Amino acid sequence: METLASAMRRENRRSKAPSSSSVATALASGRVPLVMAFLSCLAWLYVAGRLWQDAQTRAILSGFLEKSSGSVPKVLSVEDKLRNLGCKAIGSKIVEAEMDLTKAKSEGYLWGNRTAAVDSDKKKQLLAVIGVYTGFGSRLKRNVFRGSWMPRGDALKKLEEKGVVIRFVIGRSANRGDSLDRNIDDENRQTKDFLILESQEEAAEELPSKAKFFFSAELKPGMQNSM
Repeated sequence: METLASAMRRENRRSKAPSSSSVATALASGRVPLVMAFLSCLAWLYVAGRLWQDAQTRAILSGFLEKSSGSVPKVLSVEDKLRNLGCKAIGSKIVEAEMDLTKAKSEGYLWGNRTAAVDSDKKKQLLAVIGVYTGFGSRLKRNVFRGSWMPRGDALKKLEEKGVVIRFVIGRSANRGDSLDRNIDDENRQTKDFLILESQEEAAEELPSKAKFFFSAELKPGMQNSM
């Protein structure tokens, strides 16, 4: 009987031992899917968060680009810039000339009285006064102009007797009496077709005041000397 009881105990032990190991194996095999599922959830949350941040960043950048593109100035070529600058410069010169003319009229320089001046000897009224602006270095252009349609010598005198005066209008050099002034005086003695503005300095920036002095200059038919 003792032998049978001991044998049964041994059998029971043997049967219990594999059951405990199988339980451990089952538990271990059940944890692996849970861990994998947890890790996959973490990975999914990480990827979703990054995608959401990227979408926000793209939205912010697109809004910034739209605002900046709306405020970008129009690209102008070099010719457009030069054209704009030239128009502004001419417009400012015209405004200055109008202001100078208004001031000259207020001081008593009346264009109508000047152009309608009557010579005390011949009592003839000027019909037209044509002023051709010129400079110190433009003698070749003046010669071409004289050779084209501007009369010379006696023909110029006859035209002035009819009341039409044509003159090259020029001021004085910044250094009064230098070679530039002497060359103009010598040329005027030969051609007698200059109107020299003694109180005007010949310079590109003085063009508006040059127009004022020309309009206020008193011209008479048959005049041969410049003022």
